Amino acid sequence: MKPDQFQAPDYYNLDELLTDEHKMVRDATREFVKREVSPIIEEAAQKAEFPKQLIKGLAEIGAFGPYIPEEYGGAGLDQISYGLIMQEIERGDSGIRSTASVQSSLVMYPIFKYGTEEQKKKYLPKLATGEMIGCFGLTEPDYGSNPGGMVSNFKDKGDHYLLNGAKMWISNAPFADIAIVWAKNEEGRIHGLIVERGMEGFSTPETHNKWSLRASATGELIFDNVKVPKENLMPNKSGLGAPLGCLDSARYGIAWGAIGAAMDCYDTALRYAKERIQFDKPIGSKQLQQKKLAEMITEITKAQLMAWRLGVLRNEGKATSAQISMAKRNNVEMAIKIAREARQILGGMGITGEYSIMRHMMNLESVITYEGTHDIHLLITGMDITGIPAF
Repeated sequence: MKPDQFQAPDYYNLDELLTDEHKMVRDATREFVKREVSPIIEEAAQKAEFPKQLIKGLAEIGAFGPYIPEEYGGAGLDQISYGLIMQEIERGDSGIRSTASVQSSLVMYPIFKYGTEEQKKKYLPKLATGEMIGCFGLTEPDYGSNPGGMVSNFKDKGDHYLLNGAKMWISNAPFADIAIVWAKNEEGRIHGLIVERGMEGFSTPETHNKWSLRASATGELIFDNVKVPKENLMPNKSGLGAPLGCLDSARYGIAWGAIGAAMDCYDTALRYAKERIQFDKPIGSKQLQQKKLAEMITEITKAQLMAWRLGVLRNEGKATSAQISMAKRNNVEMAIKIAREARQILGGMGITGEYSIMRHMMNLESVITYEGTHDIHLLITGMDITGIPAF
């Protein structure tokens, strides 16, 4: 087991833009990753197992619903703090960040924004402590980029709703205690329902044989005449805009998280380039390797500036969905390119589990697709600037 020697790059002195609270939150998360994630993550990825022992620690550092008010168990932090937490966790592993961002943005966020006071008090404190883990059911076998076409539905049966349908590619599904499920009512309107494990007809088969996000648990949600109590419907927003609002929050977190993966690949490659001797000199003395490293730090710096500015806009309530799409698309593409270049600097060593690069590269192949594919986010920007949808 190699020691975690990570040193975060800050080429433009961005720390000066952060408050003391931001830095405290980030540093606490960074120490948690070094202490708890780095030592076990390679083995977890090789075994394709989610390390459930991390849940308690993630809760303790405020990774679950950091921006949820303290009265509901959250940390009451701002959006930049949330982004920094996601950055540091994804520096450890994208799959672990997926668990945290699903819990925060796709489970706690909709309950807080769209749920009743009773739902908030019942679920949010337990979700914040990790006593309860949730998942988010939107994507279906035949409806991914076009979620509005979903076929999952529920019917009003007087004293309860009867839910039928299926969701797939659901992070946390195999062990989640609750699922935020989006389905159509009898009029075809999309609503969010809180489905609890143990409800008859509700099952969560695990997805196996993944080459990506191997340390994250992924599964399906199957609803076979599930009776859902009427008080489990979230009443304060309906229509496709409700789940998309959650995805805005998740995509924002990903824009920060991808920077963490990129920073880890860059830091690993930089250290290796200065230590690896070929032709009697460190390979870092060679122009082509310096070109790779210089381009990496340039792209990371640009992504850091974009994420920070987006965080300011989120704090002010001014960030648009299209701006979030641009940041998610740009930063994930940046990270995956850096992972590939970093792997080349390490040569054959880059494919081994002794280093984190290949694991990051495989993980990012999922991140570039989920929460809106790379191409869909490009078209969102295109629609925003032209006013013409090209979907």
